[in-house]
Amino acid sequence: MFLTISTRGDAAHPATDLGYLLHKHPGKAQKFSTSHGTAHVFYPEADDLRCTAALLLEIDTLALVRRGKGKGRGGAPDAALAQYVNDRPYAASSLLAVALSGVFSSALRGVCTARPERAAAPLPLRIEVPALPARGSSAPEAEHIKHSGSELVRRLFEPLGWTVTADPVPLDAEFPQWGDSRYVRLVLESETLTLAEALRHLYVLLPVLDDAKHYWVSSDEVDKLLRAGEGWLPGHPEQHLITSRYLSRRWSLTRQARERLELVRLAEADDSEVEQIDNAVPEDTEETEAEETAEAEAKEGAETEAGEKAAPLAVQRREAILAGLRASGAARVLDLGCGQGQLVQALLKDVRFTEIVGVDVSVRALTIAARRLKLDRMGERQAVRVKLFQGSLAYTDNRLKGYDAAVLSEVIEHLDLPRLPALEYAVFGHARPRTVLVTTPNVEYNVRWESLPAGHVRHGDHRFEWTREEFRTWAATVAERHGYDVEFVPVGPDDPEVGPPTQMALFHRNDTEKEAKAA
Repeated sequence: MFLTISTRGDAAHPATDLGYLLHKHPGKAQKFSTSHGTAHVFYPEADDLRCTAALLLEIDTLALVRRGKGKGRGGAPDAALAQYVNDRPYAASSLLAVALSGVFSSALRGVCTARPERAAAPLPLRIEVPALPARGSSAPEAEHIKHSGSELVRRLFEPLGWTVTADPVPLDAEFPQWGDSRYVRLVLESETLTLAEALRHLYVLLPVLDDAKHYWVSSDEVDKLLRAGEGWLPGHPEQHLITSRYLSRRWSLTRQARERLELVRLAEADDSEVEQIDNAVPEDTEETEAEETAEAEAKEGAETEAGEKAAPLAVQRREAILAGLRASGAARVLDLGCGQGQLVQALLKDVRFTEIVGVDVSVRALTIAARRLKLDRMGERQAVRVKLFQGSLAYTDNRLKGYDAAVLSEVIEHLDLPRLPALEYAVFGHARPRTVLVTTPNVEYNVRWESLPAGHVRHGDHRFEWTREEFRTWAATVAERHGYDVEFVPVGPDDPEVGPPTQMALFHRNDTEKEAKAA
């Protein structure tokens, strides 16, 4: 199997600079050992105007069989003949992708100390793969849209800036009536991509099209995929198919990759770092979060009622939310910004809540929530009641539509004030549950926390904390703008001077009443 990489040049920028970028001298034929054979690099042509580098991979079929992955596609794993007679030595596959990353590792990273300006600049590129397996997508992979092999090749490469020619290879040119094989002759051309970008596209998409990796896919493959997909995979229209096939349809790895890609997309949309988005819990919380939460709640309760044994404020807050949800008659509930899943866990204990969905932008928080809820060991009857998924409340999400109630418990104060209108529209304007419960700290009560220095907010990530008047003004404006009625409930001891430590607004959509009158 082989591929060629060609570029054009002139006297000022000779095409032979390709040798510097690939770290392979155009005047030499070189060979490199791989785990399944030998890779050869040579240059069929090399002058100032045009330069072509070829990568030829000779497969050691016996080594491939010994490693247990020599069987042909679609054949029985135990078929002795299929282990030796297959397309592996001839058609581009994950074997070629692995050789590409090993032989051109520096070029793949965009490293070239001799010609750094050329490595960072787009090149006129032409890549040819004479025989590429291109298995068309199935309905589950492509959201019920089936693509032929040639069409799938175009759908994978064209969004990346390539002009694609994917000509089906006939089964036998002497017998055209037999039709086409599953292989295509691929030609990619671009004037806008760097060499490193081109190599990363090939490294990921060759195995995706082959759809039969020659090695066992483990968790480190997720990191490899995200490194090679940096800058293009988060926004690719076929991202789901790419992640599924690259990770050999291992669902746990595919889900992990998609969650991390969604964080990247959200960070890019917010012009921030991924760490700033995935900051709901510290990275070292996973082992001790239960103990730390219990300590924090106990401390909070002791400070709330000095000298008395009162329930922690976090517990009082959950009880107030549960009471509000029960009074509203809600059965299907969203916990927006669910964090580590404490409220979801409480909701599961009440059978009147038939569907509970926890949503959070933080992968770490959702991982801890899943462990807290013991989702992997949960009985079937309970499991159908609960779902956790990643999402940002700053964007509209059709998955949030149609629910009876939504809870924003200690969430809004974690957003920058300019982002609050986006959350407001996403929840009240787009999702529009019948009931919305919002809790947030009452900054006036902070003077009652002896351990809290004057002028400080209660949590390092709080972007603001409102007075009772500020919260009521915001809530009333939201209710009027989106057709809700709102009432306010104190949570915790209601101090006659500064009010309760937590303030809660209960929004009830008033169009139900209007519809009843109209009927």
